Amino acid sequence: MSVNIPNHYVQSYSTNIELLLQTRGGKFRSAVTTGSYVGKQASPVDQIGSVEMQPVTTRFAPMGRVDAPTDRRWVFPSDFDLPQLIDSFDKLRLITDPESAYVRNAVMAADRQYDRLIVNAFFGTAKTGEQGATSTSFTAANEVDVAEGGANSRLNVAKIKAVKELMETNDVDFEVEEAFIGITAKDHSALLKDIEIIGKDFKNGEAPVLISGRVTEFLGFKFIQSELIERHLAGTNEVTLPVWVKSGMHLGMWNEMNHKVSQRDDLQGLPWQVYTTMTGGATRVEENKVYAIESYRA
Repeated sequence: MSVNIPNHYVQSYSTNIELLLQTRGGKFRSAVTTGSYVGKQASPVDQIGSVEMQPVTTRFAPMGRVDAPTDRRWVFPSDFDLPQLIDSFDKLRLITDPESAYVRNAVMAADRQYDRLIVNAFFGTAKTGEQGATSTSFTAANEVDVAEGGANSRLNVAKIKAVKELMETNDVDFEVEEAFIGITAKDHSALLKDIEIIGKDFKNGEAPVLISGRVTEFLGFKFIQSELIERHLAGTNEVTLPVWVKSGMHLGMWNEMNHKVSQRDDLQGLPWQVYTTMTGGATRVEENKVYAIESYRA
């Protein structure tokens, strides 16, 4: 048997994973901006603050200057891997099947990891400055209180209206920005109890988009449901639901996916190993493009 056969498996495995990643994608990946990078850190955007026109009060006066405030946001990479052991050469052939468990496992693991990077970056400390040495915290004023719309309440229409008002107050333009709210199963259930979502009397206004009993859009927001929010953004009695526009979050990729198939002669039975690695990081891009809704948990 040719010693080059494993190379065919590597190529097929890599192609299958890449195709499935493009087809499936993570829940959050399509809702943020993305970029590819090299090096120990990268700056996805140079931030330039707003400037205002100045009044001209005299004729032929010396010309002044207006300097726009500038800053730089950074994203840092983290490495991840997935070693899968295959105990026979016959099973090794299965990785050429795009529907095999080995391929699906790698794709789903990568999707979840991309989502974890993004979820943790919503309210994590972002790095700014010329070299990324300045820590920038999430803006507390961009949060809708847990008591909005009722004491000890989960997601409701009142909270959605409140966060939209906050965003529009900070000049977020819903006509040009794609806006999202991350929700959990518990919050989706709570939303379905809200009279403005299910009541027929409210359908003359902006009706929510329901597909197979699921609220997918409302008041200019698209909903993304993920239980990673429940696991990673939970406090003592609250879960913080992220609200953002696409241009406000960034996923950086240093190594989309890398794959190697090799035989482990250091293990009994000489199993084959399908080894997958990836490197990426995520960050908030701009503070007033990311918001929070507090949802009660008993």
